Amino acid sequence: MGDQLTMKARWARLAPCLVLGIVLLMIPAPEGVEPRGWHVLAVFAATILALLLRPFAMSTNVLVGIMVLVLTQSLGEGSKASLETALLGFANTTVWLVVAAFLIAGSVIRSGLGRRIALGLVHRLGKSETGLAYGIGAAELVLAPVIPSNTARGGGILAPIVDALCRSIGEGRDPADSARVSRYLVFCGAHFNLITAAMFLTGMAANPLVAEAAGDVAGIRFGWAQWALGAAVPGLISLLLLPQLVRRVVRPPQMDVGAARARAGEELAAMGPKGRNEKILIAVLIGMVGLWASTPLHGLHTTVVALSGIAVLLLSGAERWKAMASTWGAWDALIWLGGLVMMADQLRTTGVIDWFAGGAGDAVSGYAPLAVAIGLALVYFYSMYGFSMLTGHITAMVGAFLAVAVAAGAPPLLMVAMLAYFSNLCGCLTHYSTGPVVIYFGLGYHSVGDWFRMGFIVSLFHMAVWLGIGLGWWKLLGWW
Repeated sequence: MGDQLTMKARWARLAPCLVLGIVLLMIPAPEGVEPRGWHVLAVFAATILALLLRPFAMSTNVLVGIMVLVLTQSLGEGSKASLETALLGFANTTVWLVVAAFLIAGSVIRSGLGRRIALGLVHRLGKSETGLAYGIGAAELVLAPVIPSNTARGGGILAPIVDALCRSIGEGRDPADSARVSRYLVFCGAHFNLITAAMFLTGMAANPLVAEAAGDVAGIRFGWAQWALGAAVPGLISLLLLPQLVRRVVRPPQMDVGAARARAGEELAAMGPKGRNEKILIAVLIGMVGLWASTPLHGLHTTVVALSGIAVLLLSGAERWKAMASTWGAWDALIWLGGLVMMADQLRTTGVIDWFAGGAGDAVSGYAPLAVAIGLALVYFYSMYGFSMLTGHITAMVGAFLAVAVAAGAPPLLMVAMLAYFSNLCGCLTHYSTGPVVIYFGLGYHSVGDWFRMGFIVSLFHMAVWLGIGLGWWKLLGWW
């Protein structure tokens, strides 16, 4: 999107960001907040607005924000000390987990393993249009733990397969009937992507920002195993029930999907048998997921496991560094995620977060802690209508909402969980919320009104599952 803008349009979008930063700089720092912390807040706020307006690529916006902080010496005395502080975010273990996961995801995509898994599940489960939908959901569930870009997973691997299935179903059929089946499959594909993104720490690139905020603001370590455990019951129930919900709304006719299933089988057969490198990759992925899920038993950090997986792939010859390093998403994430983590850490250490939480906590004091948590979670979820990117929504709001909840006495672990899962599920609301949703909508099977209507219905479905069954599951886990 940003690449298509003229320079005049870029600067027109950048202007409000500059104005916001300047206005905040003109306001004296409140009591309890270090002046340099207020400077960081001004740059951070301008950077977040830039992420929403997108005058330049996300990493460009963050890099400019970092350099403004360094050049104004807002992070330390002298440019060298300020730069050293700025670079601390790039040494963060969570940032490197995302980088490592992107590198491994690149191997999954390049090797064809991701496509093989998706085609195989669709072929095996696709005995009806509902079976095709469950095949898409199963593929998402298998790939989500190891492909942290939900856009690469949903938009790059599965959306083209879904589109091909829709075209196969429509060949020689009544256009109205085939259109309803296509709408059904595309809706399922898009919303499956968001559910699986919510189920794993490595299911979406910005999820580690929530885990980082949990540690910085609430002092809670919300790691891979805990994240997956909390999402297991509501997530699996969501995956099981979603096709039935969408079927009731779209009402696709019963159709013979043999042609679509056969096409998936033909494409799978054309890929040939798995080779040595693909088998090694499968073993590494299974080992990584197993180690992530059993962290309490062996104590290996999640990032150590991911980097070890990369080392095994390289040492075994299953992957070459030049090919792996060509995964540009890894280095893009390193820049924007490392920069945002550094800014958030500076806001915490300079008293800005405590100041905000104290004031906002007073405003919601007097309410029952559970009511505060649920109320804030609902506001957080539906505020996504005003955002055009899940990452921007998370960056702008997670830390603030968590700080308010903790200050108001809401159960901290419960609040972390709801913000973690809602950070992805809220993408159901619009057709512009995140990359894979944009791609699925762009296939051309839906109108804007159609997508908004289904999005709101799915949001109520998520409330019923994640605040109904989910709250009971989290109570059983002792999270509140």
